Amino acid sequence: MRAPSPRAAGAFLLKLLSLLTLAHVAGAASRAPSLTSASAVPVYRYEVLHAYPHDANAFTQGLFYDQGVLYESTGLQGRSSVRKVRLETGEVLQQTNLSPAVFGEGITQWDKRLIGVTWQSELGYVLDQNSFAVQQLFDYKGEGWGLTQDGRAIIMSDGSAELRFLDPLTLKEQRRLRVTADGQPVDQLNELEWVEGEIYANIWQTDRIARIDPASGKVVGWIDLAGLLGAKERAGASPDVLNGIAYDSVGKRLFVTGKLWPRLYEIRLLAPAKPAQR
Repeated sequence: MRAPSPRAAGAFLLKLLSLLTLAHVAGAASRAPSLTSASAVPVYRYEVLHAYPHDANAFTQGLFYDQGVLYESTGLQGRSSVRKVRLETGEVLQQTNLSPAVFGEGITQWDKRLIGVTWQSELGYVLDQNSFAVQQLFDYKGEGWGLTQDGRAIIMSDGSAELRFLDPLTLKEQRRLRVTADGQPVDQLNELEWVEGEIYANIWQTDRIARIDPASGKVVGWIDLAGLLGAKERAGASPDVLNGIAYDSVGKRLFVTGKLWPRLYEIRLLAPAKPAQR
């Protein structure tokens, strides 16, 4: 599908302002480095501490935890939304539906504002975190996939091996960070989360999360979540890929889920296995 011009997209978005016209589409298959013993990057496994209900109709695009609740953005044409969700029950406490013509994308929070990006329309939006009322629109070049923030900047992924850092007030790009593992670029960076001084990034179409050093861009650890959603949960359903990371910085809790998954998991990371002695 060909993307509209920025001017045409802007006019379309303004006409549908109350519906928050956004966009999303899937990208190319991931070319992330394989998890092999030859890699110098440690691989973390996981332990499930708790499984919470998750809306199996939610095509999760963005996720974060704030003040005891989850905020989630969902995609799929005609089903996109921004919502506030009760963690323990999966109950949707508040929701704004997006235009039926478009897909939603990632969101993050800054100073009681919800900030979201779109896929190819090259436009983003700002909502009041309490009322979900539209406050602002902003533009950028290229695609928008995921968002998080580090207390100084908004961090944005676009499906490539680069992360963009945006000024949190003007939402203009300040710089980019190239992400590598074992010296090779890591693309398909998707949903993002800031966790204890690192950037966590879902790698699209894989069961892994990259732990990225925000200073160097190097992947300092992989989280291998293979098998997280078991056969029982997949039976008779249509879950999609792993996508969605949220961190409770007060309680030190890490949550993960996926697109159309019936569960959201609180996990604890397990130390990487030590390399075999020769």
